Amino acid sequence: MAEQYPSIAQCAILATAFKILLFPAYKSTDFEVHRNWLALTHSLPVREWYYESTSEWTLDYPPGFAYFEWLLSQVARYVDPAMLDIRKLEYDSWQAVYFQRTTVILTECLLIYSLNRYVRSSPSPAKQTSYAAAVSIMLSPALLIIDHIHFQYNGFLYGILVLSLVTARKQSTLLLGGLLFALLLCLKHIYLYLAPAYFVYLLRVYCLSSKSVLRIRFGNTTSLASGLLIVFGAMFGPFVYWKQMDQLFARLFPFARGLCHAYWAPNVWSIYSFTDRVLLLVAPRFGFTIDTNALNSVTRGLVGDSSFACLPNVSPRTTFMLTLVSQMPSLIKLFLRPSWETFVGAVSLCGYSSFLFGWHVHEKAILLVIIPFSLLALRDRRYLGAFRPLAVAGHVSLFPLLFTAAEFPIKTVYTVFWLILFLLVFDRLAPVPSRPRVFLLDRFSLLYITVSIPLILYCSLVHRLVLGERYEFVPLMFTSSYSAIGVVGSWIGFLVVYFTS
Repeated sequence: MAEQYPSIAQCAILATAFKILLFPAYKSTDFEVHRNWLALTHSLPVREWYYESTSEWTLDYPPGFAYFEWLLSQVARYVDPAMLDIRKLEYDSWQAVYFQRTTVILTECLLIYSLNRYVRSSPSPAKQTSYAAAVSIMLSPALLIIDHIHFQYNGFLYGILVLSLVTARKQSTLLLGGLLFALLLCLKHIYLYLAPAYFVYLLRVYCLSSKSVLRIRFGNTTSLASGLLIVFGAMFGPFVYWKQMDQLFARLFPFARGLCHAYWAPNVWSIYSFTDRVLLLVAPRFGFTIDTNALNSVTRGLVGDSSFACLPNVSPRTTFMLTLVSQMPSLIKLFLRPSWETFVGAVSLCGYSSFLFGWHVHEKAILLVIIPFSLLALRDRRYLGAFRPLAVAGHVSLFPLLFTAAEFPIKTVYTVFWLILFLLVFDRLAPVPSRPRVFLLDRFSLLYITVSIPLILYCSLVHRLVLGERYEFVPLMFTSSYSAIGVVGSWIGFLVVYFTS
């Protein structure tokens, strides 16, 4: 088959040029978070990394990411040594800003490489659809907003995730896929939510015989166990030796934070919080009991315990159980009918479950769903029907991350253009399914996208023009709650498609 035009490399060059123009754009507190991590990993011995607290932005990523920051600091000292001073809080010289933004672009090359590997590893009939999916991920508004304006390193991390999925496509490189995912867990622990799918797939396909689940492949099992021991031992071994694991886990899993993040992530708890607000309004008429101590909890925008005025409070244990229970059906199917497509579907559904039911979920975690699901979205039109509302809801829900006027046209125009372009392209490329399409899912998708247009206009523009700074939480609440409907609807649609395919 002829090479696609433009190639992935050409698209990457064009995207990079645009991202460089965004260097002076708004940056969030995450910029200072990573600058501080550069400083502390450079200035302090390893055994002090998880105790240092000069800044409020203490190190709360696994050791792998701390080592990554240390590597970057070895270059940063030649660019601007002052950025590596722990005492210089909120330091943002132009050298520091340009250096950190450049590292995001350079490390994102791993994602470009992984997507290219994905296209090349796809069977010939699926080359065109794989290419479209790969380009949609590379040009994703979510990565542009989160990494190149707001500031994070998700492109680099999702590059490892995509590469692990691609290498898991063949039996000969399946072990490498598992070890890459282990490395990813050592870089950012949010990917633990996807670990059940990897565990089941590696167990069934790599460790157990294809002819009988009662026969263990001891050679493969030993290889996998040894590889995992080496990866986790290299990353966590020093902290085990220094008896610092309690401190490390306290940093990685701060359950003292509330159920909802400052801005509600568009999940089940967003709908739950919105329902609580509605019940609060009608409580006097119907005689509902109100917890007066919780009246400001889920709208104050602070990190802390979330309490509800009318509905029962939710504990971390409850969210964990809901997440686990909602993941189980897809894991059972994966064990019984293991294939690469079923595996990627299970990874996507594990991402859905963690995002919808998890504790203190960030809106940025929607990438856990969008990126793996993108690899399946063009499998046929039924999958695309479930993907559409996710694409709209997931990207629109990120708009509140950029609240400055200068970034409004960038996030809006770019996202709308991306949605129109790729949803139209996907609609043309997605093949007709062998099974009947789900009528209600198609109608939900169309209705949801239609209603989202005036909602985006109101929340992003009209509210501020008419009401100014008054009721500033209202557009956030509408954006989060409506986006949550789209994500939940997409999840239900994907469940139907996954279990009937």
